[in-house]
Amino acid sequence: MEAAHLERTIESPIAFSGIGLHSGAPVKMRLLPAPAGSGIVFRRTDLDNFEIAATGRNVAKVSYATSLMRQGVLISTTEHLLSALVGMGIDNVTVELDNLELPILDGSASPYIEAFARVGIKSQRRRREYLRILKSIEVREGNKFIAIYPGEGFSISYNIHFPAPIGCQAFTVDLAAGCYGTQIAAARTFGFREDEKKLRDMGLIRGVSPENAIILCKDGVQNGPLRFSDEFVRHKVLDLIGDLALAGHHILGRVVAERAGHAMHTALVYRLLRDRSAWQMVHFPAPKRNAAPATAPRLVAAELGSLS
Repeated sequence: MEAAHLERTIESPIAFSGIGLHSGAPVKMRLLPAPAGSGIVFRRTDLDNFEIAATGRNVAKVSYATSLMRQGVLISTTEHLLSALVGMGIDNVTVELDNLELPILDGSASPYIEAFARVGIKSQRRRREYLRILKSIEVREGNKFIAIYPGEGFSISYNIHFPAPIGCQAFTVDLAAGCYGTQIAAARTFGFREDEKKLRDMGLIRGVSPENAIILCKDGVQNGPLRFSDEFVRHKVLDLIGDLALAGHHILGRVVAERAGHAMHTALVYRLLRDRSAWQMVHFPAPKRNAAPATAPRLVAAELGSLS
């Protein structure tokens, strides 16, 4: 079997520490290698090692961040780590943390990518299954839109529309090209200075600082320079990749988003997993839909019962 088509995990544990973007609370976190087939599982070490799997059935109400909840236990702001894991093709990791929110680090996925490079990523003796999209699923809300369509790779096209100084930005990427580390990971979260009081009054962004977010005002970026000229839309792509990780498997398909956000990202995952006719599980390489019957045994179609 080609190593590229096997499940993967990290070679050794990785430790992080910092504060939560929204809670402002200090947190220590460790990523641990996990056995093949185990997926991404979060473990609250401050709550008797209570575990929550990173799957669609555990998504809590989301707005400004993506959170997981099971039996009243919360894990908040998971999207950047999940994005880094999917972007770098890592399937199985246990994430230990001693508080309710992951550390924001520098506001991007770069610290994770750098850590993976330090410890290494190893292939495991299990073929990776992909969630192959068979038909379109669309979610609309006013002028907001997100959809997933059949496709042979995993491509994302995102359009954003914000007040100045951001304006309109668009970005398209195919993660199958292996470009996550260079084109997506470094893009940081961002926010407008004029929204700060409102968000703090809502109990949000208590841990925000110029070291972990791009701060904007009408005159421009207050803590530049930007890492990319279109860093804002690239960060939205980063978030979307992390939210789509909650499908529980790497995706073969094409995603299009317009003015979307965490709530719409996870709504797409929910609708996708509920519609069993919209996908099938396959081992890579997946034959095209008009492939000859002789190639059919290479497909593994399955009910994704663990994600219902």
